[in-house]
Amino acid sequence: MYVGSALSTQGITLERHILEQQLAIPGATGDFTGLFQQIALAAKVINSRVRSAGLAGILGLTGEKNVQGEEVQKLDEFANNVLIRSVEAGGHLCVMASEENEGIVRIPEQFPTGKYVLMFDPLDGSSNIDVDINIGTIFSIHRRITVGRHGTEADCLQRGASQVAAGYVIYGSSTVLVYSMGESVHGFTLDPAVGEFFLSHENIRIPKKGKIYSVNEGNSLLWPAGLRRWITDMQTPKPNGDGTMGTPYSARYVGSLVADFHRTLLKGGVFAYPADKKSPQGKLRLLYEAAPMAFLCEAAGGAASTGTARILDVAPTSLHQRVPLYIGSAEDVAAAERFLREE
Repeated sequence: MYVGSALSTQGITLERHILEQQLAIPGATGDFTGLFQQIALAAKVINSRVRSAGLAGILGLTGEKNVQGEEVQKLDEFANNVLIRSVEAGGHLCVMASEENEGIVRIPEQFPTGKYVLMFDPLDGSSNIDVDINIGTIFSIHRRITVGRHGTEADCLQRGASQVAAGYVIYGSSTVLVYSMGESVHGFTLDPAVGEFFLSHENIRIPKKGKIYSVNEGNSLLWPAGLRRWITDMQTPKPNGDGTMGTPYSARYVGSLVADFHRTLLKGGVFAYPADKKSPQGKLRLLYEAAPMAFLCEAAGGAASTGTARILDVAPTSLHQRVPLYIGSAEDVAAAERFLREE
């Protein structure tokens, strides 16, 4: 467990942890470890700038809009550039895709290419930047499926089930990197005194059922009836079987997927960003948000659904495809699906 900088040099670093996992894989070349080193470096740079954004003069909007039609924050642009520059020269990737870029991000000709594909949301929750609420970086890694020197869009448009790793970094009271290679989920806390991520949350397991739900109820008038009944059911105390009444679910909603999911992963419960009359296809991006979080959640024993199908089975058709998302404790996600079927 993480115990602070005084003893952190005796702990397990992110690099060592990934290297040890790779050594257990026959034929591993170390490329994956190298790629993670670059992602971790980018996270440290972004963290440094996030914590001094006001002083560095990079709060606020750029005056431009991204491919989603959303106003671009200065920190969005900064984080996107840092991630691209950090990983493009390592020789581990054949192509990238970012929520902030309309098309694929190609590896410059002067750099070698590799066997992995990286997709990322450089700064999730960026609408919260100026009010000092937790934000984060989400990433997803696939193996390439095409041949040739450079990757193509087809390499990015793979089902979430084919991810070889996924993770996120949350920039909050502490900076934590959470990742999975599919078998387990581990969290690493950045020790600012040492400048390294140290293992702090080993083998995270999400409870089968929680007591917290997280959804923007301001959109409830746009929801289908089954979704509203589900929320009402969670708000209603249930008999305990001993003559007493149980405690209803508590509502917690930050408005930053990384922050809401991090709490859900550690505490249990369910996070939902459903489809509604205004956004019938859902709001969250499949490749950059829903699929990597679903990969992590399932590896921790949870579930992730569109409301009707497993997120990791959804076949992407475009780089910026949106989906509804219900994610968290397996029993809570199953309850959401059950209510949605009762329309």
